[in-house]
Formats: sequence, structure tokens, C-alpha cells
Amino acid sequence: MADHTAIEWTDATFNAWVGCTKVSPACDRCYAEGWAKRTGHPELWAGERRRTTPGYWRQPDKWNRAAAAAGVRKRVFCCSLADVFDNQVPPLWRADLWQLIRDTPSLDWQILTKRPQNIRKMLPLDWGGGYPNVWMGTTAENQEEAERRIPHLMAIPAAVWFLSIEPTLGPIILPVWGQYEVLGVDWVICGGESGPGWRDMNPDWARALRDQCRSQGVPFFFKQMAGKRPIPDDLLIREFPA
Repeated sequence: MADHTAIEWTDATFNAWVGCTKVSPACDRCYAEGWAKRTGHPELWAGERRRTTPGYWRQPDKWNRAAAAAGVRKRVFCCSLADVFDNQVPPLWRADLWQLIRDTPSLDWQILTKRPQNIRKMLPLDWGGGYPNVWMGTTAENQEEAERRIPHLMAIPAAVWFLSIEPTLGPIILPVWGQYEVLGVDWVICGGESGPGWRDMNPDWARALRDQCRSQGVPFFFKQMAGKRPIPDDLLIREFPA
């Protein structure tokens, strides 16, 4: 939870609160749950949520000032140890987060959820066509979750739509939804599971996603092979939205 992170597709992480509940196969070996247990707080994955400290909440303001001074935008992955659209989070906490995001226009906030069905009812009243500094994404680890979650994501106006296909647990074909072409999203992240008990990933699943992105001109970011095994040369791709 700092201005540097090992997550390759972002610049920093910020957790407005910590704690979550497992909702799908992607959660089975949740790294954040492992973090909670290692730090002596298993209750955070058993119904409790904990807001982070006021001093910690002031960090994005510092990042925003530095980014504005440098003229370089900074990507912030919001709630890597939680979910912004979690029903069990007090609405006031979320309202405070939206205010923080409004107050930091030089930061691009990357919000990734496994609960896209909750997004619409939890957006701020001034969302309109989307905040220009919010990238809205959802996890889709297999075909079932892709078909269930992505339509909810695409129904919400956003400056950037993105998908995190991580952990990749099977082949995924991203079909046409409504008015959108195949994909329709602005960015696709793909990667295998890396923690204890990791499940294997066939690199051909990643290649198929890469080819779907190529066909539509969508940036593709391949993060890692399952178990952090060597990445095949043809998957050494780390693209970002323009």
C-alpha cells in the first residue's frame, strides 16, 4: 500500500479500506486473504472491513501534487486488498473515496472489481459520462465470468474500460455485447496465478486473447505465466491505453 508496487501494470496502490469476501473461482487462492492471515487479521476475510488511517488517506494528495508538477500522470490501483463495490462497505467510506478521486485529477485511478453488478448503484451522483481520471475494470477469469460480468461493466460510462483476465483459468472468447464490437474494452490484462497452490495456465489461452485484442486494436498486457515460469517470447507484450 505505497507509491511503489510490484504490480507491473500500475504505479502505486491505495487501499481506502481492507477486507473482502470470496465471490468466484478467481478468489480461491486470494493473495489479499493470504496477506490478511499473515498479518494476523483473518477476520478481514470473514465479514469485517477496516478503513485505513487518515494519514494514509493523505498520500494520494502528495502523489497528485508531484504528478502535476512533473506533468506526468500516475496510475493508482485502487483497493488491491478490497473491492470498491463491496456491499459490506459503509457507503460513507465510498463517498469519501469518490471525493478523494475528484480532488486528485493528475492521478488515473484504476478501479478493478469482481462485483460489476453493483457499480451503477454505488456511483456518485455527479458521475455523468464518467470521471476523466477513473479507469473502470472487472476481473473475468473464465468464460462464465466473462459473460456474466463484462456486460455490467460495459453498461457503465467510463473514460477507460479494462479487463483483468487474471488468474486465467481457462480459454475465453470475448463475444459481441449489444452495440459494442468484439471486446469493446480499451485494455486487456492477462496473467497466470502465482501464489501457493497456483493453478496452471495454458499459454495458448493468452495467445487467443492477444489475437482477439490485435484484431480490434486493443492494447494487451501480459503480466506473468502461472507459477511465474518464464514467459514465452511471443507473449512479452506490455501495452497500455493511449
